[in-house]
Amino acid sequence: MTPIFKFEGIYTPIVTPLNRDGTFNHDALAEQVAHLIDAGVHGIISGGSTGENYAQTVEERLALAKFTKERIKGRLPLIVGTGAMRTSDSVALAAGARDIKADAILVGTPPYSVPTERENALNALAIDRAANLPAMLYNYPGRMGVNMGQEFLDRVGRSRNICAIKESSGDINRVHLLARDYPHIQMSCGMDDQALEFFAWGARSWVCAGSNFLPHEHVALYEACAVQGDFAKGRRIMSAMMPLMRVLEQGGKFVACVKHGTTMAGIDTGGMMPPLKPLNKDDKRSLEQVVRVLKTTIAHIQAEG
Repeated sequence: MTPIFKFEGIYTPIVTPLNRDGTFNHDALAEQVAHLIDAGVHGIISGGSTGENYAQTVEERLALAKFTKERIKGRLPLIVGTGAMRTSDSVALAAGARDIKADAILVGTPPYSVPTERENALNALAIDRAANLPAMLYNYPGRMGVNMGQEFLDRVGRSRNICAIKESSGDINRVHLLARDYPHIQMSCGMDDQALEFFAWGARSWVCAGSNFLPHEHVALYEACAVQGDFAKGRRIMSAMMPLMRVLEQGGKFVACVKHGTTMAGIDTGGMMPPLKPLNKDDKRSLEQVVRVLKTTIAHIQAEG
């Protein structure tokens, strides 16, 4: 079955810049959209956890998605995140994505409720029906409590709209399962330190928050592995990126690291939405050092061809 939407390349779950008073900084968001397009990413996701969706209302999320869609001006696909604790909220987000003519939606498991496979599938299909758009599933049991297992995949896979899955479990056996048993569902890397393995197993896309501030370097890994099939070069780029993965994942500071990295890259993202806080000075210094070395190393690898 030919997918109705082909996910190819680097998809950036865009950050939400804030003003000093905590309101949304729309000027900085517009700058970030332009920066990502100029840097060559292949799609933008609005309303992901990197965008701090957990601290926003449905109305705020849809307003941000609409603003982002207007700034993209058709140059890249926009995927709208529909993840929420309440099915009614996810359905409203899906319907809103349809109304603003988003290109696709991202569908996760509702956190905290720990649904059965059947319950989770029925939830996902309700969201799918509300949008009637191409959908990428989002499997992240570390945040959501349960896996999108085989019963779930068998049920939701009957919908033609379900055409991809962002796999963030960290379990490499899931990569094998998806590649072997669910080839009709496009596999997208959602676990940054396994990107090389995902590409080796046939993934054609990577949803990576770090591309908010290192878009060229993330595109370089995708092009080496998925476009050129040069896994020797890909291993060198991945090796250079591994220290960044370790910094991003330390101590639950992922989004704070991504926002500081984006500020380092020239677009002030402001602070964090409560309850989270920005990085302290030591953490900022660590990230800055890692980014400097990474950029230099990957530039050398790229220059060598």
